[in-house]
Amino acid sequence: MKALTIWQPWASLIIAGAKPYEFRGWRPPASIIGQRIVIHAAARKIDVEEAAWLYTVLHDRNDSDVYAAFAAQSCLNFDLALPILERAWMRGQAPLPMAAGIGTAVIGEPRLGTEIAEEFGVTRANDSDRDQHSNWGWPMLDIEAWPEPIPMRGSQGLWNWPTPEQLVD
Repeated sequence: MKALTIWQPWASLIIAGAKPYEFRGWRPPASIIGQRIVIHAAARKIDVEEAAWLYTVLHDRNDSDVYAAFAAQSCLNFDLALPILERAWMRGQAPLPMAAGIGTAVIGEPRLGTEIAEEFGVTRANDSDRDQHSNWGWPMLDIEAWPEPIPMRGSQGLWNWPTPEQLVD
């Protein structure tokens, strides 16, 4: 099974069903479309300021046209995203898993970011401050959260998740 390493809190947002698309600068290989992959939470430290800002934008989206626009651009399910984002930046909360597989998702037929933006009523869909990262939206379908994270070193791009036999060694 292939795995995809994703920075937190984005990996947990996918597993929670709050992030219906993973945005990438490249179209997924045809071989994984319709296939189940492991969602791996990266070891990279969470950008606490980014998580706090996004939490504020989603939480206060009805109070400001600017916040409403940013919230729509995130392409997130607000109600499902807020508890994850709160865990990402507030001390005292259970930390998000890092350097671990946290569940699986089936990769749907990829869509251009501009098409997804229209679905959310904005001119661009962007879950990143890096424009080149939002060219393709990979639908995250049939999500299965694992009861416990499985610690694992990740890798860039798509990589092979070890079989149970390989994990035991």
